[in-house]
Amino acid sequence: MKLITQLDTIALAAQEKEAENQAFRAFLSSQESADIDALVQELDATITPQIDCTTCGNCCRSLMINVTPDEVTRLAGHLNRPEADVLEEYIETGSNNSMMVINAIPCHFLKNSCCTIYEQRFAECREFPGLHQPQFTRRLFAMLMHYGRCPIIYNVLEEMKVRLAFGA
Repeated sequence: MKLITQLDTIALAAQEKEAENQAFRAFLSSQESADIDALVQELDATITPQIDCTTCGNCCRSLMINVTPDEVTRLAGHLNRPEADVLEEYIETGSNNSMMVINAIPCHFLKNSCCTIYEQRFAECREFPGLHQPQFTRRLFAMLMHYGRCPIIYNVLEEMKVRLAFGA
């Protein structure tokens, strides 16, 4: 399989294949969830190691990242700064402090397509794009939302279409 990693090509394909991808979403929803999970995890294990995220960093340039209080504490320790300073400079807090997100897109910690706090990165960053998680068919909306942004998701979904003979 030939991987496509050029972000402009992927973004254009996402626009051109919007109707196809919606049909593929419906198709996947009708399939056995465990079978789809197995295929996604197989493709993830094959494709992800072939894509160097440090040449991309598109997720860090375009996603809003949720943050937990424990992550703020770890980040403050890592930066050797008081938590209040970290909250003020890097975090947007919702009413009642119920939700926290990084307050900038692209992420403050992205430099030259690399994460400057990689070992302390947030859980959502560690988990993205989440192909290793079960219940893929319940996350199709998010997967298709990121299809035009993430070379891993794009290539996994395109190879799934081939393997499942979608549209053949």
